[in-house]
Order: sequence, then C-alpha cells, then structure tokens
Amino acid sequence: MRVLLLLLLIHTANIASAQEFREEINSIDNQFDKIYKKATNYKNYIVILKEQYLNLKSNVLDSLKDSKRLILEIENRLHTKNSTLKKTKEQLVSAEFNLKEVIQKANSMTFMGVQLNKTSYNLLLWLLIIFLISTSVYFIFKFKKSMTITKEAQRVLLENEKALEIHQKKSLVREQKLRRQLQDEINKQKK
Repeated sequence: MRVLLLLLLIHTANIASAQEFREEINSIDNQFDKIYKKATNYKNYIVILKEQYLNLKSNVLDSLKDSKRLILEIENRLHTKNSTLKKTKEQLVSAEFNLKEVIQKANSMTFMGVQLNKTSYNLLLWLLIIFLISTSVYFIFKFKKSMTITKEAQRVLLENEKALEIHQKKSLVREQKLRRQLQDEINKQKK
C-alpha cells in the first residue's frame, strides 16, 4: 500500500512538472528560440521551414488575439469599476450633504418661527429665564416695599383715628362743659 501511494505521488509530481515544461515550451519566446536553433544558415541568412514559420505566425497571432481580448476585458472591467467608483463618489457626496442637513437640523431649533442653532437657542432661553427671574425679583421687592408702606400708612391712620377720637371726646367734654357753664350763666341771669 505504501509503495502504491509512493508511486502515485511520484507520478503526480511528474505530471505537474511536465505541464510546467510544456507551458515553457509553448511560450512565444521559446518557440522563436526553437525555430532559431533548428534553422540553417545560407549566406548570412537564416533559413527556416515554411511550416515552422506559419505555425509560429499562427501562434503569435493567437497570442496577440488573446492579449487584445484580455486588454479589452481589462479595459471593460476598468470602465465598469470607474463608473461604479463615480457612482459611489456621487452617493458619498449626496450622503455627506444629507448628513450635513441632518446635523444642521439636529443642532438647530425653531423659536417663534426663527431657525436658531442650539447654542443660540440655549443662550436665548437662559437670557429669557434670567430676565423673568430678575423681573419677578424686582416686582416682589416693589410689592414688599408697597406692603410695608401700606402697613405704615394703616398704622399712622389708626393712630390718627385714635387721636381724632380722643380729640373728639375731649372736645365733646369741653363743649359739654362750656354748655353747662353757659347754661349756668343763663340760669344766673334769669334769677
């Protein structure tokens, strides 16, 4: 079994090297070398067989045809890749534009119909909050001041009313006293 496996391995290696050798032989360069070696000389001219020349010509034309076909395939692939690259670049530009719009919309707010970026919007809101707080503090201060003035005025009014009441009582007492005196005087004169 080992011997059979070893023979199979050697045979496979021989086939692989023979294929490489055939490829080397069939190359155009090797064909020119082979024809040159087989050619004869005649008065400083190289003479080759017509059949070898035609065979070489056919091989060269086939190689040229294959090369042209390969060049056309490569050009087509290159054109396809270029058009794909162009489309991809256009899509990238479109995506970048859309991304900028989305970022701009995400970074902006509408306030009373005006489009503002977030920083301006935040600044405006804080200024509005500070204005409202300061206005509230101002009016609270004014209200407290008014309340103290009102309480003071009420206290003074209450004091004045008490003083007036005391004055009225004193005036009433004086008036009554004067009337008694007057009545007493009238009564004296009648007697």
